[in-house]
Amino acid sequence: MNKPDEIRSAPAAPTARSKNRLRGILLPFTTPFHPTEELDKEGLRRNIRKWNATGIVGYVALGSTGERVNLDERECAQVIQIAREEIPRNLEFIVGAGQQATLATIAEIKQASAAGADAVLVITPHFYRPAITQGALVTHFTAVADASPVPVILYSMPDLTGIKIETVTVAQLSAHPNIVGIKDSSADIAGFQKTVTLVPEDFALLTGNGTVLSTALENGAGGAILAVGCVAAALCLEIYRLVEVGEHDRAAALQEKLTPLALAVTKRYGIGGLKAAMDVIGFTGGAVRAPLKPASAEAQAEIAALLYELRNESGSKLKPGANGASLQE
Repeated sequence: MNKPDEIRSAPAAPTARSKNRLRGILLPFTTPFHPTEELDKEGLRRNIRKWNATGIVGYVALGSTGERVNLDERECAQVIQIAREEIPRNLEFIVGAGQQATLATIAEIKQASAAGADAVLVITPHFYRPAITQGALVTHFTAVADASPVPVILYSMPDLTGIKIETVTVAQLSAHPNIVGIKDSSADIAGFQKTVTLVPEDFALLTGNGTVLSTALENGAGGAILAVGCVAAALCLEIYRLVEVGEHDRAAALQEKLTPLALAVTKRYGIGGLKAAMDVIGFTGGAVRAPLKPASAEAQAEIAALLYELRNESGSKLKPGANGASLQE
């Protein structure tokens, strides 16, 4: 039998880790569909062109917000191609990845890299949940990082997977030169604080939870990958700016305004809610793909009310859109 080192792909070249590449707000964009559930390619292009002007530092394609698990391999390749064509090179382009098997994950990452990804956001395997111990995660992510041609960002999303990358595991994996950060979508600030003390300074800590943006930034996060940013980029960016300059009270006040919307377009109404919000402000939200359901009429009304309340209370500049006004800039 081959030794483990003999069956691995050639290790990635040493990566110059830079926290600054991931400092700021990144958008995990949705994948728009026509009512027939076919990919809306032009809608995706229009969305990215609008977001390019907002001041964000990058994007994540095919994350959980992008309905990656509901797309086939051909469609994933199309989304990556469109995004790479539309995203300027000065913005970070991260592609979501992660299959249940390590070898399949590596193969997927190599395809994303060849298509132009700057880095990959790799979610935990989770189907055989009892077997996915913290030790198994270390083995899995080490093999993935060894073989990946691009930097790897860990993705801990326990709400969807039931698997959390524990603090000590993050610390262990942060020593790998090709693992450059983690997106933590939990609201575990105590765990976040502990992680900060255990990882290298150049390891990027990113929150994926819009309800704790200001708190996470105040406790060591260097940036955020936020679904709510797709409909409130300006507010997320302002919270980030205020924390950076030490105006924590003002940041907390804006966080109170952001949190209800962040909850509505994630935990409460999911991707259907986020897409409904995008439609309200003039972006192409479009359909979700079954078995996901679109937001109900009641949910759409609530989301629209939250958007307009946020506009009125925050005094944000609004840009008129096809269906309303945008909180994007």
